[in-house]
Amino acid sequence: TIAVLREAGWTVDEFKRDSGSLGDGLGAKVSAFVDGLYARDAVKAFARQLDDQRPALVHVHELYPLISPWVLPECSRRGIPVVMSVYDYRLTCPTHNHFHGGQVCLRCTDEGEWACVRQNCRSSLPESAAFALRNTVARQAGLFTRHVDCFITPTPFSANWLVQRAGVAAHQVRVLPCMIDIPEAPVPDPAQGRYLAFAGRFVLEKGAAVAVAAARQAGVPLWLAGDRHQSLDGLHSDDQVRYLVTQSREELATFYRGARAFVMPSIWFETFGIVVGEAMSHGIPVLASRIGALAETTVDNQTGLLFEPGNVDALAQLMRRLWDDPELTRRLGRGGREHILKHSSRQAHQTTLLAIYDEVLSARVPRH
Repeated sequence: TIAVLREAGWTVDEFKRDSGSLGDGLGAKVSAFVDGLYARDAVKAFARQLDDQRPALVHVHELYPLISPWVLPECSRRGIPVVMSVYDYRLTCPTHNHFHGGQVCLRCTDEGEWACVRQNCRSSLPESAAFALRNTVARQAGLFTRHVDCFITPTPFSANWLVQRAGVAAHQVRVLPCMIDIPEAPVPDPAQGRYLAFAGRFVLEKGAAVAVAAARQAGVPLWLAGDRHQSLDGLHSDDQVRYLVTQSREELATFYRGARAFVMPSIWFETFGIVVGEAMSHGIPVLASRIGALAETTVDNQTGLLFEPGNVDALAQLMRRLWDDPELTRRLGRGGREHILKHSSRQAHQTTLLAIYDEVLSARVPRH
């Protein structure tokens, strides 16, 4: 975001904090809890920066735990409009992902944030209480709904979620697809790929186990890649299923380009799915769960094929179908590449972002 703004001639001042500075242990957790409720030092420093720089607009990304949403009223007091990018479900779920006990969870939106404590979502009652409290305070004080002029989400699904679940007015939300670093050329022929690919964390909500079971049933090779922080402990490769770690973006790109199709079997509400866009940018078709934003980022029968989340049989059938149909693989691969070029290129991102800024600065996106 900063890069494309500077390319467009904007001057960008940054205000950031790194939660890596907290360290480990009880003291770090206590500090994160306190700052999440009200980060006094950060709020004061932010206010000073506003007074010194007098920005035309403030664009907010993640505020927890070291900045806290109490910086937002400081903008309102100075008449500075605020745009906020929302990439997760932090406004409606204390643990940000609406996933608990192996399934989608909406208890905090239906029953209130203290459901997070009742079901101990953080596997620690003090932590669960801390997360629930900071969400409750922010919601009841209207820190987001009263002090953000425009919310930016990566997909219509996420935009509708804010309206239906977070009390945000529809006219205050705009959609800006995630920007993808698009390679100059797609793979020559995705049908020559040697495996089906999965990239992401090997955790329950990402559905890696669903992909493995489906691949074994379909009798097709599946490679699963985690990033350099991923542990492969307890994960065993064999002739059909292979686990690996990509150490750089270049290695990840090579991984995509060796695949016949990309599999995104999530069983929770993804808000975009960056890996889906990355795979499509290389001309690789996608098999994705019909859930959350994945049903939008993967256009059924145009950029890939959709299946019901968690349905091993359905995914196995689609795996086999693509594996045995080179022309379908090529057509979907072309469609995915064209989709990403249109919606997620650097130029498209810059154009849409600047149009949103223009609306906000022209006061055409009024507050409540």
